[in-house]
Amino acid sequence: MKDKYDALRLENQLCFPLYAAARKVVALYTPYLKPLGLTYTQYIMMVALWEKDDVPVGELGERLYLDTGTLTPVLKRLETDGYVVRERCRADERVVSIKLTEKGRALRESVKEMPQKLGSCLALSPQDAKTLYHLLYQVLDKTK
Repeated sequence: MKDKYDALRLENQLCFPLYAAARKVVALYTPYLKPLGLTYTQYIMMVALWEKDDVPVGELGERLYLDTGTLTPVLKRLETDGYVVRERCRADERVVSIKLTEKGRALRESVKEMPQKLGSCLALSPQDAKTLYHLLYQVLDKTK
């Protein structure tokens, strides 16, 4: 028999397995990223910048689904570590762009095999991984 709190049971929370799986996947990256002095958030930020350099902070945040409160300290750390520089746009001083340094571009070589290493850590068939990927982006796109 269902009670009035049945919807609050942990097993009925779709958000919980998403949260727990995300934490587990991020934890899988830690042994690979720690020797490089990177967090997972720094890593995904660098991945985005390797795809498109010299990008406004707002655009980077949209792409990574991160707000400025999360972006700013991560970018400051990446700048302190010499991977990026932050520059104000000459046309509009309110806009700050992020640009990779030579050191930031060179880091790409150190992590180029990360996707293959981590892909092998997940017990999913290629088809299940592809399905999960599409489902997760459906969730992200509908919660913008």
